[in-house]
Amino acid sequence: MAGVREDLEAFAAELFDGFFRADQRRWGQAYVRGLLLDGRRKSVEPMAARLGEDGNRQALAHFVTTSPWNPAHVRARTAWRMREAIGPEALIVDDTGFLKDGDASACVSRQYTGTAGKVTKCQVGVSLHLARDHASAAVNWRLFLPASWDPASPEADPGKVARRSRCGIPAGVGHVEKWQLALDMIDETRSWGIDIPLVVADAGYGDAAAFRHGLEERNLPYAVGISSRHTAHPADARPAQPAYAGTGRPPAMQYPEPTQTMKELVIAAGRAAARPVSWREGSRPGKGISAFKRMYSRFVALRVRPAGRGVRKTSDGPELPERWLLAEWPATEPEPVQFWLSDLPSGMPLATLVRLAKLRWRIEHDYREMKQALGLAHFEGRTWSGWHHHVTLVSAAHAFCTLQRLAHHPKAAVQV
Repeated sequence: MAGVREDLEAFAAELFDGFFRADQRRWGQAYVRGLLLDGRRKSVEPMAARLGEDGNRQALAHFVTTSPWNPAHVRARTAWRMREAIGPEALIVDDTGFLKDGDASACVSRQYTGTAGKVTKCQVGVSLHLARDHASAAVNWRLFLPASWDPASPEADPGKVARRSRCGIPAGVGHVEKWQLALDMIDETRSWGIDIPLVVADAGYGDAAAFRHGLEERNLPYAVGISSRHTAHPADARPAQPAYAGTGRPPAMQYPEPTQTMKELVIAAGRAAARPVSWREGSRPGKGISAFKRMYSRFVALRVRPAGRGVRKTSDGPELPERWLLAEWPATEPEPVQFWLSDLPSGMPLATLVRLAKLRWRIEHDYREMKQALGLAHFEGRTWSGWHHHVTLVSAAHAFCTLQRLAHHPKAAVQV
């Protein structure tokens, strides 16, 4: 830490420059430094024990839990700094779980989280990350509020609703689907002056037609995971006018052939349509210049017209819009194993389409690093504002680590 102390102080001064109170600037820098120091646990008490002259447990706890500073201010400054450092190709959307034993923390509920791979007692946070192949940074967060915590929801739990005031959950905060939280954060991030060239997400978001439509309304290109069960027509399909019986309203134009699932469309294209693509360096030793083997698989890319009620409701006319259907079909598998939908241009090279769709690996790296090394899931407070303060400061600490790596190895990708 001594070797980068001067850099950290300059970085923290930039993040907390808008704070009017000197004590907030001091404890903000101290908290970020505490997250960066060695030690297994990054909650307030063990951090205070490591911070020496800045090890005031009460002051640190007050700063992160109840001090009235707006985390959006720090996130915006982090986003500006990391946009310049990374030159992002995409904004990645995802969520992660914070496992809990008790029920007192804001928004704790039994819900599914990929962190545990099952339904369990946890909080879930939705995050946005600026990313390109060699670096990424979390720049926005929202704590997901389950329907059981929303007094206006038919699923409201009286016990959880009663805990809202103790957790400091604002009265106007209700249950909102994660994909809508992501759109709200995208709007906020753009309001900071951050350009978003592409949105990448997994099927938890891509399966929501309303999310994809929200991106299209914002003129934001996307490459999102989807489930194989979604339906579409081939790109060359055209709607036709059914015969008119002569009475009543003439029938609307419709596609004469039934829709097919995404998996059926890819299988119909055949294994011969799959092309080999290598998209990035992996973690296994190799003989190339980088000493790591490159990630490699086979992919099918088709132009299709996604269907389904949600898509039809938002279409301007009878003809459904064309999109890319990308499917990974390894040579060792009897059928495709993963699917993406994208509105990137029709002339996009397959290798570029694959690399951008696969860019989501960066967010998994960020979560792992923030949880294992920077204490993302170590916050022991119970309040709404405390959670948002803590994840914002962890993101700042992670951004500082990324800046240090880039300063020493500008083109080095972090291996996973």
